[in-house]
This record gives sequence, structure tokens and C-alpha cells, in this order.
Amino acid sequence: MQISIPPGEFAGYIFDLDGTLVDSMPVHYLAWDAAMRRHGLNEPLDEDYFYELGGVHSRRVAELFGKRYGLTLDPDKVTDLKESLYLELMTNLRVIEPVAEIARRAAGTKPMAIATGGTPEVAFPSLQAAGLRELFPIVITPLDVAPGRGKPAPDMFLLAAKRMGIAPGKCLVFEDAEPGIQGAMAAGMHYVRVPSRVVSSGTRQAI
Repeated sequence: MQISIPPGEFAGYIFDLDGTLVDSMPVHYLAWDAAMRRHGLNEPLDEDYFYELGGVHSRRVAELFGKRYGLTLDPDKVTDLKESLYLELMTNLRVIEPVAEIARRAAGTKPMAIATGGTPEVAFPSLQAAGLRELFPIVITPLDVAPGRGKPAPDMFLLAAKRMGIAPGKCLVFEDAEPGIQGAMAAGMHYVRVPSRVVSSGTRQAI
């Protein structure tokens, strides 16, 4: 994977976490699949649909899964179970090195922040396991904005820019999923699309 920074002067960088800095989406999928099966799902969780929801707040993901499969479930209970399962599987995390290296090079030279759809209980352990926690003093999660204003709304990105002290138009966002890219655009920010999945021999794989 090659990541190219677009031309222009950017004063601050904002990174998504899952699928952008860490190759955690396959782990999240396994955790969601197991959690949904324990709450009545009797078929494999649709992996393509799961990836379409990248960056969406976990509780909302649970609601959308329930609606898709016609299940009556408690989104909070499903989310809590999913996150506990994810933490058990977190040893399988890999760093997406081309993106992480950009962050390492930029550390100390310009403000940086994380804007993730994950909860703090998942985001901070993921950053720690990836060895990237010290690079990001600013971590924005859906709990930092009004309910329902996570990605694809621009609120998380605008809050990250505010805490960095950078005008939104001077921020560059690194994102792998459409909801996050929509949020970055709505915030008036430039973005880099990180290809988190490739097709190889007919099988989708995480990079």
C-alpha cells in the first residue's frame, strides 16, 4: 500500500483508527459476528455490509444489524458483548504501517488527533496495543459529541480541529470508510482514502 499526501499546506492531521491506523476491522467483524449470533442471528454476519458501516458508532451498528436481520435486541447489551469479545481477540491486531509511519514522522512537527467511531473502552486499548498511543494526545470518540452526531456527521472532525487549534480547512483526514470520508468533507477538510481491503484471488482480505 502506498499513501500519497495531496498537494497543499496542512497544519494538522486527523486519523481514523480502525482500518486506517490498525488493521482491526477483521477482528471487529469476528467480534460482531459472535455477539450477534449470541443474540439470535442464525447465519453469518454480512461482511460487506459490516465494512460499509466503518466508522459508525458501535451502538448504532448494533441497531442497524438488528434492523437488517429482523431481530429484537438491546443495542447496549450487544455492543457491550461485542466489545468484550473484541478485547479478547485484540492480540490479532496489526499496524497498517504506511499510515502509521506518516503519523510517526509527523509527531512533534504538527498537531495530530484521532477521530474514531469506537468507544474509549476499545479505542485506547487498540492504540496501546499498536504502540501508537503516545502519538495522539487528542482522541475523539462518539461520546465527545451529541448523540447521533458521530460519523458521517462532521462534528467529531470539527471538534478534533478545535482541540488542535487548527482551522478545519487546514486539516488533512486519513480515512478508510465512506461514513468518515463524508464527515471529513462535510467538515470542509481534505482527506486521504486509505484502502483497507483488496481483492485477491476472488477473496476479500484486509490489508
